Amino acid sequence: MASRPERLLRGSDSPLSASFLELFFDLAFVLALSQLAAHLLHDLSVVGALHAAVLLTGVWWIWVTTTWFADWYDPESPAVRWLLVGAALGSLLTGAAIPQAFDGRGLLFAGAYVSVHIARGVVTALALRGHPRQSRALRILCWFSVSAVPWLVGGFLPEWRVPLWLLALAIDLTGPRLGWPTPLMGRTGPQELHLAGEHFAERYQQIMIIALGELVLVAGLSYADSDLALPQTAAFLLVFAAAVLIGLLYVTPAGQRLGPAIEHADPSRLGVTTGYLHLVMIAGLVVTAVGAELSIAHPLRTGDTVAVVVILSGPLLFLVGRILFSAAIHRRLSWPRVAALVVLAGAAAVVRLPLVAVSAVATGVVLVVVVLDHAGIRSYRHERTR
Repeated sequence: MASRPERLLRGSDSPLSASFLELFFDLAFVLALSQLAAHLLHDLSVVGALHAAVLLTGVWWIWVTTTWFADWYDPESPAVRWLLVGAALGSLLTGAAIPQAFDGRGLLFAGAYVSVHIARGVVTALALRGHPRQSRALRILCWFSVSAVPWLVGGFLPEWRVPLWLLALAIDLTGPRLGWPTPLMGRTGPQELHLAGEHFAERYQQIMIIALGELVLVAGLSYADSDLALPQTAAFLLVFAAAVLIGLLYVTPAGQRLGPAIEHADPSRLGVTTGYLHLVMIAGLVVTAVGAELSIAHPLRTGDTVAVVVILSGPLLFLVGRILFSAAIHRRLSWPRVAALVVLAGAAAVVRLPLVAVSAVATGVVLVVVVLDHAGIRSYRHERTR
């Protein structure tokens, strides 16, 4: 019979598909993405973009670490179930705090973020007493305890909030890449960082679908609030096409090879790096959602430089993450995608068209990349079969 600590850990016979509570936890991310898009839409400045980036990174790191947690521990364990429910509640609270996270709700955001990580660390460290995996839980708990200080102090001090939260995020994001080195305990070994590639690939696809769902939802609501005239209809259809193309661009081919790549790579490299790169792609989708609302609400507006930059920056950000994602898996660059970045960046600098036309440029660039990608895949398969 397995010991009590062993029962907490995910066994080799545990199903790799996402559990019900993992999918339930994802629902909290829907609120956060919606709030982030609205937050950025109401402050399209450099400061507003920085604030949105900090908040998105915090919310995203709750999702990433919770996914690691669900990969290492048995989803059927009562303790794991309650911690997943708690993570969902914490994510909802951070989402509720986002609109005023840099005003009156900073402590709510920081407190919810810290509570998720500390509670998870304390419960797992206590439950694994006497087991070799306890050291991993203790190292992670130590790192999140250190980052909790700037998180909470920033919650109390609005004037220092941005630099303190940036420091806290730097601690949280570098910890796993370094193996959470801790005095007297050393760092976590590669075997302790092992991730089930099939499970992780599925979870990333699920969260990307949720992010794409936010883009489609924003487009649908913006179109419903318009007068449904031809320019608004064209803008809506362009955004929908962009969502479809971005989805295709994600899953083919690197997205389909993520599972085996994680299984056979150094987990401290690829397992952690994919978390960083998906953050960039998710950020691109949030910005694309903001651009969608602008283009559908004001399709014929011209001379709005900020709106033009936003509409083109969403696909650009996604492509940056997607290029690096492929490079991490295949260790090579996709030159059509790199060329697309140059085109989007150049268009942002020179285009002075109506917003619906700017959206058409962005969607057209993504379409060309998808077509070239699929042509390259077919050519590669043909060569292999010869």
